[in-house]
Amino acid sequence: MDNTNLSLSSEEAQKLLLEGKGNTQIDNIGKTNWDIIKENIFTYFNLIFFIMAVLLVISGAWNSLTFLPVVICNALIGIFQGIKAKNILDRLKVLHQTTATVIRDGQEKLVPIDKLVLGDVVVFSSGNQICADAVVIDGEIAVNESLLTGEADEIIKTSGSELMSGSFVVSGKCLARLTKVGQDSYISQLMLRAKKMPSAEQSEMVKSINKIVAFAGLIIIPVGICLFVQSVFIQGNSFAESIPSMVAALIGMIPEGLYLLLSITLGLSTIRLAKEKVMLHDMRSIETLARVDTICVDKTGTITDNSMLVADAVLADGTEDPEVFDYYVNLIADYIGCVPDDNITMHALEDYFPIRNSRTCVSFRSFSSKYKYSAVQFTDGSYVMGAPEFILQDRYEAYKDVIDSYAGRGLRVLCFASYYGGADGKEIIDEYSDNLSVELPDGELKGAVTKPLVFILLQNPVREAAPSTFAYFKKQGVDVKVISGDNPRTVSEVAKKAGIDNADRYVDASTLEDEDIRDAARKYTVFGRVSPEQKQKIVRALKRDGHTVAMTGDGVNDILAMKDADCSIAMAAGSDAAVQAAQVVLMDSDFSKMPKIVAEGRRNINNIERTATLFLVKNIFSLLLAVFSIINVLTYPLQPSQITMVSLFNIGIPGFFLAMEPNNKRIKGHFLVKVLLKAMPAALTDFFAIAALVVFGNTFGVEPTDVSVAATFLLAIVGFIILTNICNPVNKYRLRVIFGCIGGMILAAFIFNDLFSISYVSVECVMLFVLFAIATEPFMRYLTILFTNLEERMQHKAKL
Repeated sequence: MDNTNLSLSSEEAQKLLLEGKGNTQIDNIGKTNWDIIKENIFTYFNLIFFIMAVLLVISGAWNSLTFLPVVICNALIGIFQGIKAKNILDRLKVLHQTTATVIRDGQEKLVPIDKLVLGDVVVFSSGNQICADAVVIDGEIAVNESLLTGEADEIIKTSGSELMSGSFVVSGKCLARLTKVGQDSYISQLMLRAKKMPSAEQSEMVKSINKIVAFAGLIIIPVGICLFVQSVFIQGNSFAESIPSMVAALIGMIPEGLYLLLSITLGLSTIRLAKEKVMLHDMRSIETLARVDTICVDKTGTITDNSMLVADAVLADGTEDPEVFDYYVNLIADYIGCVPDDNITMHALEDYFPIRNSRTCVSFRSFSSKYKYSAVQFTDGSYVMGAPEFILQDRYEAYKDVIDSYAGRGLRVLCFASYYGGADGKEIIDEYSDNLSVELPDGELKGAVTKPLVFILLQNPVREAAPSTFAYFKKQGVDVKVISGDNPRTVSEVAKKAGIDNADRYVDASTLEDEDIRDAARKYTVFGRVSPEQKQKIVRALKRDGHTVAMTGDGVNDILAMKDADCSIAMAAGSDAAVQAAQVVLMDSDFSKMPKIVAEGRRNINNIERTATLFLVKNIFSLLLAVFSIINVLTYPLQPSQITMVSLFNIGIPGFFLAMEPNNKRIKGHFLVKVLLKAMPAALTDFFAIAALVVFGNTFGVEPTDVSVAATFLLAIVGFIILTNICNPVNKYRLRVIFGCIGGMILAAFIFNDLFSISYVSVECVMLFVLFAIATEPFMRYLTILFTNLEERMQHKAKL
């Protein structure tokens, strides 16, 4: 494989890069700081706030502009958090910039993939993702194009074959010249077309919040117009009197802080996870991980360290002849030197059997994750190496007890065997030398034409933190499935050492038919001898049974399953293809970070769900009261500054502090349904109490100012009741939040009474407030019981 004379020089590469012929990655063109600023300032609701502010200024209601500082602070916080999260992620991406081995100046060099240029000669080997369109100029590889075409078959690429960017190398090694780079490459064209299509599927929580925001955005304009028209043209109020009441109703209906809280919470999560060396390719993954009830893991790199060692090598016939053993050791060393595979198994073999290259290699077949073996033909014979079950086939039973005894110690067994071909050994060997893919029935070796020579025993040390990590998942009610290509007995023993529940329930997946997989997924914990396609089918079976599935992996054989899982997690030390395909990347390849990631997701959803309830109380109540005022031709009883004060101490401040609190409660149910059912008791209590207060005031001639102030305090009381309810069970932190907000509102009402339109509190106002406050408690209590029962019935029906 010597085509280095065809490579570019560093000077030529630099010139092409300056000419714009570099491999600039579409997915690396992220948001700029200006994009983040625009997203937080030029919003639909900010436009509504601006219009309302102009109308208030025109009407002279200056003290009703108290909502503006809150809006400005919201935008500034959003900008600050967005830029901070972007900067941290940018630094993290630089630390893990994907590189490629390129031939420059006749030498192999590691170069970031966005510094590759048109015409570069790149070395592709097992585990690499094809980073730009190319054509093979030397060598042979097997590629999987499933990420592009959806087809899982391995495709052999030889000299002259075209390589599509986005596919990945399953096995082999080759030199390829880049023919299309950057935006011209196949994967970039796909991504550009995708950007013209609807955006990727959003998480349930984000979709639910978008629905709330969209509904509010749709309804506020007609409601605002109706309030203004009925106030001016039906009630005969002046422009200056009508505008503040209309603005108060609209402010209450706008859930502007909800979307901001979502952005801030997810942004803070990104920052916290980045500090733990966890990178998110997809923000949806935070929520998905919080909902996960089944996690599928590979043995190597997840339960065990990425390092692999050859523990021993023994003659297959059970003898201990040193001369024979030395002969086979030399033979295995030559075999390793001929096969171009680049993975941790091969590195372990190279360390134990130093390459000699004393034999002439006629042809080879790289390791296939589908058939579990590799093959080499020397001038004096052919040999294979791989999983004993696949190499020995019908002769496996004769060696099963020996192999199981090694597997029972947690050792992985490789079989090195001679390959004879037909009865005389000539016909199939000649066919093999002409066709590197060894065209045997179904691509499988036949035990009758193989003779086991040496069993090579490999081991991976179990990660130190593995037992505590799996103990956490057990405590949280998350099932663990171990899916591996290794011997099921070996995997089972390793899983036991890691403390995985039911690790003794194992099955050899090579014995399963497609129709058996769904039942096996329910019954077994450990799956051995799993093909990449079967990994994918197991994940699909679990999802069909209603599970939310996470899949971890580090190799190209995991990608199909990772693609179908609800959330995919890759080890950065694994293949480039796995890292690019995953939603979550563990930069230090430390699986013990998983509890922190799951806890972060649960903190987000539980706390946003809790805070969303507070926002919806205000939004639903304001909408109902606005419609009530329109229908009954009444002036909206509250002022914008009063709504601002209640929102600040009942929603904004407690919502922010509660969103920061750790919360590992298991996520259940649908986000929108849950927050609506939790918000309805308080929203209906607010509406009926204040509507009755307004009717009472109009009937008995109570001053509108008294009604307005009494309504403000009544709204606050109900707000603190719902705040206390969602804080159950109450702890010291939550008590400090509740009493801090109560104290803050009392101080604001006394110190800034003019600002918040509470300049005068009459005896009538106090009496009204006390009377209706006493009535609200039982009303809300019974409504809460009603909606709690309704929620429980809906959850029970969903389970059925």
